Amino acid sequence: MSDKAIRTIVIVGGGTAGWMTAAPLALKLPKTCEVVLVESAEIGTVGVGEATLPTIRHFNLALGIDEADFVRKTQATFKLGIEFKDWGHVGNRFFHGFGDFGPAIENRPAYMYWLRLSRVFKDMPSYEQWSMATMMARGNRFMPPQDELPSITDAYSSAYHFDAGLYAAYLRDYATRRGVKRIEGMIEHVEQHPETGFITALKLRDGRRVEGDLFVDCSGFRGLLIEGVYQAGYEDWSAMLPCNSALALPCAKTLPLTPYTTSTAKAAGWTWRIPLQHRTGNGHVYCDGYTSDAEAERVLLEGLDGEAQGEPRQLRFTTGRRRKSWVKNCIAIGLSGGFLEPLESTSINFIENAVGWLLQYFPNRECRPELADEFNRLVAQRYEYVRDFIIMHYKLTDRTDSEFWRYCANMPIPDTLRHQIETFRETGRVVVYDKEGFN
Repeated sequence: MSDKAIRTIVIVGGGTAGWMTAAPLALKLPKTCEVVLVESAEIGTVGVGEATLPTIRHFNLALGIDEADFVRKTQATFKLGIEFKDWGHVGNRFFHGFGDFGPAIENRPAYMYWLRLSRVFKDMPSYEQWSMATMMARGNRFMPPQDELPSITDAYSSAYHFDAGLYAAYLRDYATRRGVKRIEGMIEHVEQHPETGFITALKLRDGRRVEGDLFVDCSGFRGLLIEGVYQAGYEDWSAMLPCNSALALPCAKTLPLTPYTTSTAKAAGWTWRIPLQHRTGNGHVYCDGYTSDAEAERVLLEGLDGEAQGEPRQLRFTTGRRRKSWVKNCIAIGLSGGFLEPLESTSINFIENAVGWLLQYFPNRECRPELADEFNRLVAQRYEYVRDFIIMHYKLTDRTDSEFWRYCANMPIPDTLRHQIETFRETGRVVVYDKEGFN
């Protein structure tokens, strides 16, 4: 180690973001770098993010996690994609399956052959039948991809549904076995260097001090460090993504388990259904300017297919991101860095990306601003790419049955998304800004 090497990293907040950050740091960093996580049982976690993208498999694999053990201990089920109901127009159903529509044929994408054949045969079956993930999901079946190129057995991918609280606990055990120090306590004061403004220590309510060289803010919506200390600022995207409330409520599981998430559009938002081994996760994301909390709860309860377990949990949020996720020696990961509604199950993926970029641009104690600038550029870019993708679900609607959907059809959208939509409508070309995202 050089004399400028990071000696202690302090993670503020547990939950999914905190322990997903701690686990890779514990595995990848030298033992001379101590990782400390401070959390308090007095502060709850959001913990409703139960659906993931296929990238979670690579995250777990990089940690050396045994899949069978993980599935058992997190009550996980397999996910082949998301079924969208009543988006676009009432009665519409679309399945976003993970992966491609079959292997390439003579180095050309399979969907090109479907397009050609559909012009010749009027009764050509739906292109969805060319998707292995979609057809397995329709039959409530699952088989892991076999990785045999070229073959239909690897032309798809999969993710998981899991209990977010159990996943955080699973990674906590993983991280602490590898040397992460967990401290239980409430943070009362943040100490800063008088000249540089760098955070130097956290003072806990009981008087203890936790010193560190690098601080990772996983404190959730509060942004205890990134906003509370550094006032990083927040870009509010509510005009383009008007939903600002959610109700979450688990219910008893019903069989058979479905290997996919379900998203159903409603009059002022949408509901989710996520099957786990021990329960079904349910929720209603909505805009409180177009419906009441009481009506939103009625819609949620009406859609349950099992006995409710407890009372609905209310969440309020403002869609957007911090203007900067890395300021001086503080890095925000998870909800402290921003929030986009979980329509495409991206919340945990944002954590995976941020942790990966932290390791890629890992600093020394100087925390050079050039590293922070690159980290901030990548985080901002990814949030904006996903933002546009989610906005598109609302914007491209023919629904006129509620004030909410009429607003969505006419609302302002980013120039980047407008360019993508107009290019496709006029030329049939698809503009993909994010090659590692939703192709």
